[in-house]
Amino acid sequence: MNQSSRELAPLTSNYWRRFWRSQHTKPPSFPKDLDLVGKVAIVTGSNTGLGFESSRQFLQLGLSRLIMAVRSMERGEEAAVKLRTLFPNATIDVWVLDMASYSSIQAFVSRVESQLPRLDIAILNAGVSRLAFAKNESTGHEETVQVNYLSTFLLAILLLPSLKKKSPPGVPGRLTVISSALANIAVLPDHSSASLLTTIDDPGKFGRGTYGNSKLLGHLFLWKLMDLDYVKSEDVVINLIEPGFLKGTEFNRDVKGGMVIGLKLFQALTARAVTDAGTTVVDASVVKGREAHGCYLADWEVRPFPPFLYTQEGRDTMDKLWGETMTEYGFANARGVLEEMKKG
Repeated sequence: MNQSSRELAPLTSNYWRRFWRSQHTKPPSFPKDLDLVGKVAIVTGSNTGLGFESSRQFLQLGLSRLIMAVRSMERGEEAAVKLRTLFPNATIDVWVLDMASYSSIQAFVSRVESQLPRLDIAILNAGVSRLAFAKNESTGHEETVQVNYLSTFLLAILLLPSLKKKSPPGVPGRLTVISSALANIAVLPDHSSASLLTTIDDPGKFGRGTYGNSKLLGHLFLWKLMDLDYVKSEDVVINLIEPGFLKGTEFNRDVKGGMVIGLKLFQALTARAVTDAGTTVVDASVVKGREAHGCYLADWEVRPFPPFLYTQEGRDTMDKLWGETMTEYGFANARGVLEEMKKG
């Protein structure tokens, strides 16, 4: 019987040894009968890098309609032209979505609800990795955590009803969120005397670990979402994936100066090709079945969550984060959306 991520024992082997092995693991072949004809997918951040490559692979498998959710309409259309040339029989639309803006997320979801008669797959790929502290002016939160955690999981919650209702009867919608193995070694700042989100928003707490922390928050949230049984696998299969450390993307575009040389050397030694990484997205969202619900996947396999989640401190932090996050999402009635999902 397949075990979920929560049922697996946490990994205790050396992280960097696992990282090296992971980066050199080759993707398996897709099932020969894998066919996405008739299906509709949303991919955020799809104008470049992993989002673009995942979109290309979906279309290659026969995806009938792609919604490219991007911040810049101009850059989105430039990418869409390339895909339309390769796949002239598919419908490829570019919709604006700014993951730094709650109002943009709500407007995007409203458009999904009113304009998409069908929705099978949503890939939440858009993310940032800031090298210096930046505050989101509309929310007051640190920008990396805002985009990678708060905005991403708000979008995830708000898309759940459409994924449930607009997928064919008897076939669950699929929701895959791009995560990072850095969540396994992330260490959250001390938040014993304040709220967790307030602590993270402190410029003095910002550092190289902030990106990993933003991904760890997503793991904590998903575990709690499963604990509360808000989303059933027969309605929507939701999971997190680690695509690997990549080359051929713009994700590290903020890196400047001498750091560029070090990054390029590290990529030359270890980085996974974006074409291989794209298969992790396809695998998690259309190859894996309901056994991947509520799971974290890496190297095309279900893996345990970060070790922190299996500790008492981790469970306490999980509860604290859930409460703060639901309060944050109060304006969007996220709790009400989840309650409706739970009713079936």
